[in-house]
Amino acid sequence: MNSFEINKIITAILVTVLVVFGIGKISDIIFDKDKTDIVAYKVEAPEGLAVQASAESSTDISALLAMGDVAHGEKVFKKCKACHSVKQDGGNKIGPKLWSVMFRPVGAVTDYKYSKALSTYQKEWTWEEMNGFLIKPATWIKGNKMGFAGLKNEKDRASVILYLNQNSDSPKELP
Repeated sequence: MNSFEINKIITAILVTVLVVFGIGKISDIIFDKDKTDIVAYKVEAPEGLAVQASAESSTDISALLAMGDVAHGEKVFKKCKACHSVKQDGGNKIGPKLWSVMFRPVGAVTDYKYSKALSTYQKEWTWEEMNGFLIKPATWIKGNKMGFAGLKNEKDRASVILYLNQNSDSPKELP
């Protein structure tokens, strides 16, 4: 291989490096990454979507719970067993133990370290709270660390709520 071939190889490598870094610098200039306050595209949700979201939070809870049954809730709860225990003497796992969770204050298990969002959420797990949380935990209580997508199916949610209610020292009467 003569020196002319070696010069061509080195030149090709240098041009490639310059192009790669040059594109990066040019794109930084075009798309100024320091200007975070500028919104490139503002996307607004259709009005019907906002109405649907508020309708989910104001669901007739007695009608919803009438759709569920405890046996089905036990099957659906298998999704939750990786992170939660529902046994009376069960301990905490990745998530807190859920024995007697219905109608206790949110973030009340003393030997579990909750996220700041859950530990400062000043409510209790009522029928409505549990339903809203199970739809999509990340949007119901913003900032919680639960990485669960939620239960979109109403029968599944109702059944899990009934199952959680039954796994308690004193199950509450349905509304």
